[in-house]
Amino acid sequence: MLIIGCDFHSRFQQIAMLDTQTGEIVERRLEHESGEAERFYRSLPHPVRVGLESSGHAQWFERLLAELGHELWVGDAARIRAAVVRKQKTDTRDASHILDLLMTNRFPRVWRPSPAERDVRQLLVHRQKLVWARIKVKNQLQTLAMNQGVCIRRKLWASAGRRALEGLTLGPWTSRRRKELLQMLDQLNGSVEELDRAVGEEAQKRADVVRLMTHRGVGPVTALAFVLTLGPVERFRRSKQVVSYLGLNPQEHSSGGRQHLGSISKQGNTMMRYLLVEAAQTASRFHPELRRNYQRLKSRRGSAVAKVAIARKLAVRLYWMLREKADHAQLVRMQGSPRGTLVDASPSRF
Repeated sequence: MLIIGCDFHSRFQQIAMLDTQTGEIVERRLEHESGEAERFYRSLPHPVRVGLESSGHAQWFERLLAELGHELWVGDAARIRAAVVRKQKTDTRDASHILDLLMTNRFPRVWRPSPAERDVRQLLVHRQKLVWARIKVKNQLQTLAMNQGVCIRRKLWASAGRRALEGLTLGPWTSRRRKELLQMLDQLNGSVEELDRAVGEEAQKRADVVRLMTHRGVGPVTALAFVLTLGPVERFRRSKQVVSYLGLNPQEHSSGGRQHLGSISKQGNTMMRYLLVEAAQTASRFHPELRRNYQRLKSRRGSAVAKVAIARKLAVRLYWMLREKADHAQLVRMQGSPRGTLVDASPSRF
């Protein structure tokens, strides 16, 4: 068997390859653009195991190895770096370090979504990027309107507000800016609506997503993102692991019997945290327990901390719904499950 530790870069990769039959180790740099890397892997006899750090630009490499029937292990980049003892860092040392982790069964392998799941993730990412772009356009239009004495906030997006904005007397360049911003807003609204329909269709294909949507305040976007972000729920033995995976757990620096907790770690998926915070605020309007927790924490620590806290509680509820394969009504009745007030399900944007 050939075991390869791969230090992967966008234009090249440095490898350390062990032949388990002969004990021979080969170190080599492979260029990507010239096709050298592809020719090398096509020439290898089976079986082959390749280990590399998780990366955002290696999907073509994953597809190549899958096509060739080579086994690919993707590792947690932070844990791989944390296992390095020496302070000297080179590509050759990094590849050798990954090979050593593979040989000694210490490689921190992580779960990888399927190509189809990754594609649906791109649907969610694209939608969210357009939503954030729309927010920026709206903020610019709000500023333009307020500078002309029109301070109607959300009503600016109603028909009457739009007419008031379009009727403002402005200078030639300011008028052009208003016109083009409104055109961008219309285009973004149309694109987001189309993507929302696509998200709804994808949500209905998955029983777990439909199950999460029975929790009031959780819509198809949040439910679908939660399922695709967590993957198989069996990977998480406790809800604390889910909270940590999503980056909603506090940082900690404790020593000498003294505990110090900081802000949240933010080590997980940024978009997922954002969606959970938005959904939790909606859910708190209908769930008395969440609303009480939010108001209590808001008075003590401020609204930002309170929003994150109820987002964490919501994430735990959703985890238990997946783990127990129960909708929200069933979960509430289960002994030992997170308690909450039973309310009728209602659709949500998030």
